[in-house]
Amino acid sequence: MESTARKLESEEIRDEVSGQMKQDVSAGQALFLGLQQVLAMDLFIPPVILAGMLSFSVSDSTMLIQMTFLACGIATIIQAGFAMKLPVMQGPSFVPLSALAAIGTTSGIGAMIGSLIPGAILIAILGSLKVFSKVVRKFIPPIVAGTVIVVVGISLMPSAINSIYTAQGSFGTNILVACITAAVLIFCMYVGEKSKTKLKYIKLVSVILALGIGTIVASSFGLVNFSSVGKSAWFQMPSIFAFGTPTFDVNSILIMLAIYFIVTIETTGTWFTVGNVTGEELTDKRLNGGAFGEGLGCFIGSFFGGTPVTGYSSNAGIIAITGVKSRKPIVMGGVILVILGMMPKLMNVIACIPGVVINSVFAILCVVIMMNGFKVIKEVPFTERNMLVIGVSIMLAMFAVLMPADISKGLPHIVTYFVSSGTAVGAITALILNLVLPQKLEDSGLKSKVNVTIN
Repeated sequence: MESTARKLESEEIRDEVSGQMKQDVSAGQALFLGLQQVLAMDLFIPPVILAGMLSFSVSDSTMLIQMTFLACGIATIIQAGFAMKLPVMQGPSFVPLSALAAIGTTSGIGAMIGSLIPGAILIAILGSLKVFSKVVRKFIPPIVAGTVIVVVGISLMPSAINSIYTAQGSFGTNILVACITAAVLIFCMYVGEKSKTKLKYIKLVSVILALGIGTIVASSFGLVNFSSVGKSAWFQMPSIFAFGTPTFDVNSILIMLAIYFIVTIETTGTWFTVGNVTGEELTDKRLNGGAFGEGLGCFIGSFFGGTPVTGYSSNAGIIAITGVKSRKPIVMGGVILVILGMMPKLMNVIACIPGVVINSVFAILCVVIMMNGFKVIKEVPFTERNMLVIGVSIMLAMFAVLMPADISKGLPHIVTYFVSSGTAVGAITALILNLVLPQKLEDSGLKSKVNVTIN
């Protein structure tokens, strides 16, 4: 009777979650929620960093930002709408920045663009041949998936916090703005979760409210500057290969193939995060579709000269906060990104949101992501072996994140590319430790299940 009750309870939970995934979101709600997803993404930061590394002019830098928005919008529509069919927002990955800058400065921008294409095609082929899911099933069980999700949240947190410290403005002002912004978000999350009245809908707009109020507070301290909005054009058509015709250098391609491997592990962690917060199972069809969509998105992005796209974990955090698990807002977010990519003036409005405000929201999202990872891990027995897999992976991820710049610059290029991402270091560590450390029945939880059955 007890097992039957448990079974019925689990079926009710699955039905409830499935219903949440099929939420009837109106076009207006999808537009609003999609805009919220876009506002919470720091899409302009990777192209700004890359443009600086490549010593781009102001006009070229603006073009790179514009092309990045456009590429991410197209990739999001492909991934959420047709390929993986999960609410996954695509954004520029931070992982390849150092490698792309090194290739661009030594071998030329054409070689940099050309190095992006083969890896993207390879990922798409692995997905279309249905090989990718088999690799994930073999090498990424729940303990690895949960650890990757935790590592994503923990490894991104120092970046968000450090950006608050170093943002424009004095230390005291930044801390005050950050605290107010974070407090608004936490208040909206808590009230929306606990309220039985109309206030429960405040959770849906929590991120926009936090960004809006944070920006207003920041403006009172002179931290908001909209001068770039007035100077920018309303409409500008995208340009394919605006920075040069691609050339194919073998060494550059090999480096980027290794980088794509790391990016794929990173984005797989995001998929597990999204699957966890939405309650949707990552079936073989979804995994292979995700790989195909990721590869196709990166391939299209290479035409615009941007960095490879990847699933953004911060957006999974927003889904967890708002409770809206429909794909419609994500697809709408992709449409908004495409529009912004062709409307520099509107894009500059988003870029004017102070970094201290964006990173205050981002820090809270990191906490949400991390805790969703622990939800996955709690299903795994906390044996000594499993604790080593989880703990050492987190430790080495932080080792990479906190590595001083002068030390990382002294390492061989290929090592520098690898350790530039704490997520990649932690994910690969979890994968390797899970393979090499001997596993017993109690480590997988099978022994306890056998005992329960016998009793």
